[in-house]
Amino acid sequence: MQSPKDFEQLRDSIYSRLHVLISVSTLKRVWGYLEYKSEPRQTTLDALAYFLGYADYTAFCQSLTADGGQASSPVVSRHINVRDELREGDKLTLSWQPGRICHVRYLGNLQFQVVSSEKTRLKAGDYFQCSLIMEGEPLYLSNLLQQGRMATNYVCGKRGGIRFDR
Repeated sequence: MQSPKDFEQLRDSIYSRLHVLISVSTLKRVWGYLEYKSEPRQTTLDALAYFLGYADYTAFCQSLTADGGQASSPVVSRHINVRDELREGDKLTLSWQPGRICHVRYLGNLQFQVVSSEKTRLKAGDYFQCSLIMEGEPLYLSNLLQQGRMATNYVCGKRGGIRFDR
């Protein structure tokens, strides 16, 4: 978080995913970008922790190791097991940095079709296969079929992972 625009983008991302509005000035205070004497509200800390994939701020704190780093956890908090959780015709919005958005429709049998996209190499009409979508992790697409090209594999969100909305 290095500029005021970074805080605006974070505010927008939080609102887009959680429908919770945290002011830019509050985010700046939490990150120490602005000086402030009091502590952030618990609801603000809980919302930020939830945005990162934790149940609440307490769960986030418990995940930290004694040396201040993040503990490794085999538990994935927000994910979609495609075979078990999606039905034919379900639509998803996938997003990753910087500002990439892809709307897809599930066709069944682990197959997706790109409906529309912004700022990504994926284009409307492309097809791919995917079995697991994990928030905050890269998304690995198999058998990506694009007009005029041979099937290939593709990775979305190598840095910072992807986000998804149903």
